[in-house]
Amino acid sequence: MATRFTTPFNHESTAAEVIADVDLTGKRAIVTGGASGIGVETARALASAGAEVTIAARNLAAAEQVGAEVGALAAHLDLADRTSVAKFAADWQGPLHILVNNAGVMASPLTRTPEGWELQFATNHLGHFGLTLGLHRALAEAGGARVVSVSSSAHLMGTVDFDDLHFERRPYDPWVAYGQSKTANILFAVEAAQRWAADGIEVNALMPGGIRTGLQRHVANDPGFEAMVAGSGLRWKTTEQGAATSVLLAASPLVAGLSGRYFEDVNEALPSVPGEIRRGVAAYALDAAAAKRLWEVSVDLLSS
Repeated sequence: MATRFTTPFNHESTAAEVIADVDLTGKRAIVTGGASGIGVETARALASAGAEVTIAARNLAAAEQVGAEVGALAAHLDLADRTSVAKFAADWQGPLHILVNNAGVMASPLTRTPEGWELQFATNHLGHFGLTLGLHRALAEAGGARVVSVSSSAHLMGTVDFDDLHFERRPYDPWVAYGQSKTANILFAVEAAQRWAADGIEVNALMPGGIRTGLQRHVANDPGFEAMVAGSGLRWKTTEQGAATSVLLAASPLVAGLSGRYFEDVNEALPSVPGEIRRGVAAYALDAAAAKRLWEVSVDLLSS
């Protein structure tokens, strides 16, 4: 891999510390899922630096409430609904400087969209993929736009199974499905970085860390989940700390010119080491051939 990029920040750093002295006046940003969890703190930080922030969320009332609190606009977006995604992108007018693909669902029971797609892959990957493609012109128009793809250390649970993306033949496992969608988030950044470099669009992925938010609603009070966390050596973060890496990639001049990389704890991640504590990035998540294949498969799915 290229020389690892590091910053003055660490696991304890907050979004406010990362955004300090950054001026985003005149910049426009979208944060998906910005009405809850680390999305709130991401939107808050970007707005505090002067950006015009739009919180895109399925629950419009919640988005409006948070928007009033942090100084952001609100708009409806259901990532599992192709019509909603297409409408949001079509309604966007003018340049877009920052897109934080933050929303997601984790370890949900087997649920399928009307197309028959497994919900976690449909929401976490395909929804954001379609949204970002739909906003490509706005991103290119901005000149130097940034796209942030929020992934997870759960990508270490497995790669993308191109032969059975939607668990039509293999037994459904909510964590395997979540891990697949999070690997897809990284592969998207790898391929988009290549395809859109000439447009001045930088695309990076990240692991925000372990933060107790509504994302864990499907595993709340599950002893198995708590045992898995304990075994992983994960150190919980506050939401302010959890948003720090997203804010770094969205707004900090420190990472200008970087694209197609994966960060954690506000620094570029090291390669993962099998059998050791669950950290770092798997080689398969940065594989250029897999990234290209996923892009083509995703285009086909959204076109069907």
